[in-house]
Amino acid sequence: MKNQKKQIKALAFLVCGVLFGTVATQAQTQDRPIKIGVLSDMSGPYADQAGLGSVEAARMAIEDAGNKIGNQPIELVSADHQHKTDVATSIVRHWIDVDGVDVIADMPNSGVALAVQALVKEKNKIALFATAATTELTGKQCSPNGIQWVYDAYSNAAGLAKALVAQGDKSWFFLTVDYALGISLQAEASKAIAAAGGTVVGSVRHPLNNPDFSSFLLQAQASDAKVIAFANAGSDTINSVKQAGEFGLTKNHVIVAPLVYISDIHSMGLPMAQGLTYIEGFYWDLNDDTRAWSKRFFERRKAMPTMTHAGVYSAVSHYLKAVKAAGTSDTQAVLAKMREMPVDDFFSRGGTIRKDGRMAHDMLLVQVKTPAESKYPWDYYKVLATLPADQAFRPLSESECPLVK
Repeated sequence: MKNQKKQIKALAFLVCGVLFGTVATQAQTQDRPIKIGVLSDMSGPYADQAGLGSVEAARMAIEDAGNKIGNQPIELVSADHQHKTDVATSIVRHWIDVDGVDVIADMPNSGVALAVQALVKEKNKIALFATAATTELTGKQCSPNGIQWVYDAYSNAAGLAKALVAQGDKSWFFLTVDYALGISLQAEASKAIAAAGGTVVGSVRHPLNNPDFSSFLLQAQASDAKVIAFANAGSDTINSVKQAGEFGLTKNHVIVAPLVYISDIHSMGLPMAQGLTYIEGFYWDLNDDTRAWSKRFFERRKAMPTMTHAGVYSAVSHYLKAVKAAGTSDTQAVLAKMREMPVDDFFSRGGTIRKDGRMAHDMLLVQVKTPAESKYPWDYYKVLATLPADQAFRPLSESECPLVK
C-alpha cells in the first residue's frame, strides 16, 4: 500500500512537472520575438525586381501589423544569397539555429529556393516564395512548409504560349537562362505550344547575368521562328530584349518574355518595350487599393513596386495575420491558419493556399503601352484580360506533388 501511494505521488509530481514545463515553454515562446528573414538578390540581376524593395515591402507589412503581436515584437533580418545555394543555406541555417528566425521570404533564383525549401522542412520553419518561378516548388519537390505566392513558370509561360499560338504565332525559338528558372519556363511553354498545335523549332541556353546576346540572337534569327522567346528574367531580359531591337529582330519576329517585371519596362523605356505582352501577378495602377499601397511604397523606394514586392508584402502580412489568429507562432499551428484563411488584401482577393503549396489567385494578361498611350509616370500597362485563379495555375488534378496524392 505504501509503495502504491509513493508511485501515485511520484506520478503526480511528474504530471505537474510536465504541465508546468509546457506552460513555461509556451510563455517563453509567446514572449520571444517573431523573426522574419528576407533572403534576396541585393546586388545581382534581380536586385531591382526583388532586393531592397522586398525588404521594404516586408517592413511595411510588419508596421501595418503594429510591429508586434500580443507580447511578441516582430523583427526583420535580410541578406543577399548571391545566387549561390551554399551561401543561401548557410545564411538560413544561421538564421534558424542561432537567430531564431521563423519564416524566410522572397528568394529570387529557383535553385536557391529549392535548397531553402528542403532546409525549412528539415527545421520545421516556413518559406514564402515570392520571386522563384520553378514549378518544382509545388511539384515533385513540394513541401508542407513552403508556399509559392506570386507566379510560377506554368502561370507565366504556359499562359502566354496558349494566348500567342491561338492568334497564329506557332513557331518558337527559345533563349533560355541556364538554371532551374529558365529550364522550367521553357518546359512549361513548350508543352503548351505543342498542345495548342505549335512547334518549338530550336533553343539555346545562356549563362545567368549575361551581357552579350549577339551569338544567341543570330541563332534565333537563322531558325526562321516567328516567335523569339526569352526564358530568363531581370537584367538578362532587359539586355536580351534591347539587343533584339538593335538587331532589328522586332521587325519580322514576335519578341516575348514570359517573366517580365514593371522595373524591366522602366529600365528599357516604352519605345523599346512597347507591345510586349506577358502575364503579370500585380499592377500598381489596377484599382484604388493597389494604387494606395503602391504610392506608399513609392514614397520609400522612389519606384513603383514589382509583383514580387507586392507579393512579399502580401505573404508576410498573411503570415502575421495567421500568427495572431492562431495565438502562437508555432510553425504547424500557423501553417494551418494560413491555409484556412483566405488571402484577402490589395494583392489578392480571396486567394487560397492549396495542398501543393501554391497560393492561387487571379493573374493579369498585360501589354506594354506605346509612348503615346502613356499619360503619366509608370503608366505602362494595358490590362487585356484577368485570368481566374483556377485557370492561371496548373490544376491540382495534374499535380506531381506527393502531398496531393
